[in-house]
Amino acid sequence: MAKTRTPAELKAAKAEAKATRKAASKQRRTQIWQAFQMQRKEDKRLLPYMIGAFLLVVAVSVAVGLWIGGFTAYLFIVLGIVLGVLVAFIIFGRRAQKNVYRKAEGQAGAAAWALENMRGQWRVKPGVAATGHLDAVHRVIGRPGVIFIGEGSPARVKPLLAQEKKRTARLVGEVPIYDFVIGNADGEVPLAKLERHLNKLPANITVKRIDALESKLDALGSRLGPAAAMPKGPLPPQAKLRGVQRAARRR
Repeated sequence: MAKTRTPAELKAAKAEAKATRKAASKQRRTQIWQAFQMQRKEDKRLLPYMIGAFLLVVAVSVAVGLWIGGFTAYLFIVLGIVLGVLVAFIIFGRRAQKNVYRKAEGQAGAAAWALENMRGQWRVKPGVAATGHLDAVHRVIGRPGVIFIGEGSPARVKPLLAQEKKRTARLVGEVPIYDFVIGNADGEVPLAKLERHLNKLPANITVKRIDALESKLDALGSRLGPAAAMPKGPLPPQAKLRGVQRAARRR
């Protein structure tokens, strides 16, 4: 039988939970501020764009409020300020994200970092195959099926992709298997568009099937030995901004 807590213990627990939430909120604000300062120093257009967007939204809201008249005008002014701040914040997030991808592009391990930071029902397994030249193949399981993403030299990565597809096809049956290489050449997917590219793929399997496939492929990998070591190339410090953007969306 569970022990009933006393009112003093309940009060202490609530105070502790409140303090934890307050500390987490303060940490998110600090991260966002640091990210803003970092981006502002590198992106001279950031402040003009943010201020311009804020003023434009407020001006439109004020104009609409004055046209309607009455008490509604005050409501539109307040609404315009709130929307203006939101639009300015979205501009900051988009430009910061673009800057992060630009700096990470071409570095070993950048694709694995981008995959592990995706939103949605994705099961990511970095470094299922690799070469001594820091080329790597990463596996993603999602609603489209099984997806292999190669990063590095296309000449060295493509044979790895073909090998992983052939090995996986024996196990997954009719489940679709996709593969592509990260890069900016024809037929390749730029790092900044990786998540968007995956989200455009059709949904072919259910979430339950995703879990079953992940277990089956992980078992196959364990029988064949440890996974290849994933390249640990240096990513820019701004790579942490993705977590900041998630925190901003929660706010």
